[in-house]
Amino acid sequence: MKVNRERKRLYVGGLSQDISEADLQNQFSRFGDVSDVDIITRKDDQGNPQKVFAYINISIAEADLKKCMSVLNKTKWKGGTLQIQLAKESFLHRISQRTSSSVLTVNVKQRRQQLRSRAIQERNG
Repeated sequence: MKVNRERKRLYVGGLSQDISEADLQNQFSRFGDVSDVDIITRKDDQGNPQKVFAYINISIAEADLKKCMSVLNKTKWKGGTLQIQLAKESFLHRISQRTSSSVLTVNVKQRRQQLRSRAIQERNG
């Protein structure tokens, strides 16, 4: 019987600063085929790491996704407590999914507003 795997993007929060892509690859490959790992470190104004999280692209069956979530979510691992959930759709992805006409409409409205503002400034200045 062939298992139906879907490509999912997972958000993994609560990571320690010394986590590696290989660590995440090994941990999540038990549940599916990991194709990509992006580790993101947010820093404060002085450049000190404050928050480390990752996005993992994985081809995974629904049953294995549920197992992954139940086994790993809220567990302590390598100095952090994992927080795992399906990643929210990114802003850039939402924009690219819109039709070109709606994006064009937004650009035209913005341009009209800029021209109006410039005309008012020239009149008053």
